[in-house]
Amino acid sequence: MYIYRARVFDTPTNPFTGGQLRSDTDIALVVDDGKIIARTDIGTATTAHPDAEVIDLRDGILIPGLIDTHVHYPQIRAIGHLGKPLLEWLNECALPEEEKLVDDAYARNVADEFLTGLIGSGTTSAMVFGAHFASAVDILFARAAELGLRMTTGLVTSDRNLPEPLLTTVDRSLSESQQLIDRWHGQSRLRYAVTPRFSLSAGPELLAAGGQLVRDNPGISVTSHLNENHDEIAGVAQVHPQAQDYLDTYDKAGLLDRNTILAHNVHPNDRELARMAETGAAAAHCPTSNSALASGFFPLRRHIEAGVKVALGTDVGAGNGFSMFKEGVQAYFMQQLDPNGGQPLTSAHLLHLATKAGAQALDLDDKVGDLSEGKRFDAVLVRPTTGQPLDVGITNAADDEDALAKLFAMGTPADIAGVWIDGQPVK
Repeated sequence: MYIYRARVFDTPTNPFTGGQLRSDTDIALVVDDGKIIARTDIGTATTAHPDAEVIDLRDGILIPGLIDTHVHYPQIRAIGHLGKPLLEWLNECALPEEEKLVDDAYARNVADEFLTGLIGSGTTSAMVFGAHFASAVDILFARAAELGLRMTTGLVTSDRNLPEPLLTTVDRSLSESQQLIDRWHGQSRLRYAVTPRFSLSAGPELLAAGGQLVRDNPGISVTSHLNENHDEIAGVAQVHPQAQDYLDTYDKAGLLDRNTILAHNVHPNDRELARMAETGAAAAHCPTSNSALASGFFPLRRHIEAGVKVALGTDVGAGNGFSMFKEGVQAYFMQQLDPNGGQPLTSAHLLHLATKAGAQALDLDDKVGDLSEGKRFDAVLVRPTTGQPLDVGITNAADDEDALAKLFAMGTPADIAGVWIDGQPVK
């Protein structure tokens, strides 16, 4: 049993619906077997648990573990290719890299690099876009199990409009996916996600096969892309002429429910937003990727007003790194600049999008997302180097919301001094 004495920031109530930042300058979190069993003052905690080890973290700020709802495992080596729109970037930068994961040794190295990047940035839970090769997905699951990450991922499936080595068939996709589900779903902190790459590269029959997997395996998740780029949307309409719109391609296949996370959704129509709200599907907002690929301004206000769940994703490698702090501040910038009128964001909104909202999108809200009694101890300690700008900013902040704003404006993975998953230190 441990007592963590810390300055703690979290958002158990939603700032988009009137909630506020919860900040405590000196609070004691009593953690037993990975679970927070008390949140109280240090005197009460030590009196109730005299044998517990006290760990003093007051030289930093403790926040919930960060949650990335859209990040590509095969693309860590594709980060930083700038100046290309989505489809050109895929063909010239991302897909050639993804083809290399057919080699297990290569996939193993990439998996290590990828998971190091995630955990080093304070990400403790993630919806990971997997690989087109079952063996590479198996390697990622195995390594994530060793590290203890809360990860949802799966085999990426396509049957057209991609290089031939990345294509599959309906029967093969069903067989390989089911084998991965049987081996990994529910093991350690791992879950499976049906993962058609996008409806431009997955025809109706392949999408329907994913829907069959969802029906046959209750509790598995779904992830894909939606409305990222105008050329992509036009291409999807040609592949799926019977669908009302992009979202309907997934809906017709049985891939739309509360365990579905769809990345981007930069250009939705009103019907799509209403249907996402009705089914409980979430949007993964990826601001640095939307900026790098010039995909457009994410209509956050329209999503919120429609009742659609929204969380943050890094979209590595179109996004330019694993830092959720960077995604948060970029989301703020883009909402400030949106010519259609963005959603005003405070630092509490950013923390919520990077933690609690991600837990809700991943259906992990009963376990993680804030540091309340009854939750698992997934946490990140931010402790900048003395005298560096982030340290100066936090030290001289006007109040806790201002200190949190400094964290998002200037924080980097180098400022993360500790990461815990389920009470276990992983950094």
